[in-house]
Amino acid sequence: MKDTKIMIVEDEKIVALDIKDSLEHYGYSVPCMVSKGEEAIKMAEVHHPDLILMDIVLRGKMDGIETAKVIHDDLDIPIIYLTAYSDEKTLQRAKMTAPYGHILKPFEERELRTNIEIALHKSELEKTRLFESKRCISSLLDNIGDAIITTDPKGNIRLINPLAQALTGYREEEALGMNIEKVFKVVSGDSRKCVSSPTDKVLKEGTFYGLADQTILISKNSANIPIDILGSPIHNKNDEVVGAVIVFYDIKERKDIEKAFMSYKSNGNSDYMMNH
Repeated sequence: MKDTKIMIVEDEKIVALDIKDSLEHYGYSVPCMVSKGEEAIKMAEVHHPDLILMDIVLRGKMDGIETAKVIHDDLDIPIIYLTAYSDEKTLQRAKMTAPYGHILKPFEERELRTNIEIALHKSELEKTRLFESKRCISSLLDNIGDAIITTDPKGNIRLINPLAQALTGYREEEALGMNIEKVFKVVSGDSRKCVSSPTDKVLKEGTFYGLADQTILISKNSANIPIDILGSPIHNKNDEVVGAVIVFYDIKERKDIEKAFMSYKSNGNSDYMMNH
């Protein structure tokens, strides 16, 4: 519990100090107290607390719900709302940010501690499940027969499986965090013009098949690899697009067979092939 950090976002200083005393009495660490949404986002990025106690009514331009949405989407930190407002409209807005609890003011210390313990336990369970899920998915992607890259909405790489590493020439430790256009360099085989980011295409069009005619992947060591490619959006539980998955595979062998076939036909052997 000594290592558990809880950040307080409360616009009333006396209330914030009372909460801080209660938390420290129970052995929690309070890295900071802030009264504005903008400050809360910055401090959450700096301290990465295990939990945030968020007042809905705050000073500044952002209220607690708007602040919680940003923190939830960007940092995925559990949040418990503290509020004197229990109207249906406020509650519905708050639910959209997937809070771990909702405590009405005024509240007892015991109620606060119980909600904190439940939220921390729930968060730990979800992290464990997520870890197991990611491990299962990672094992599947490592052994699948296609090259796969996933990105965030800005095109920054979040996952690159072994086959994608082999084709692009970039190791996982190099590729993660880089923009996909720097790792997955593709040109049109006819014009040799660079093809736009597959993540951008997914965000604009949704699922797609093929980026250009005769798509060529230029690997890190300048190898030219003909590929087939498809892209698809990644949605979160609110059906919002949070990234893209790009699947591609080497079709050099198929192209060689097609080239040989066309060469055979051009040499006057089409009649022979039709009769046999």
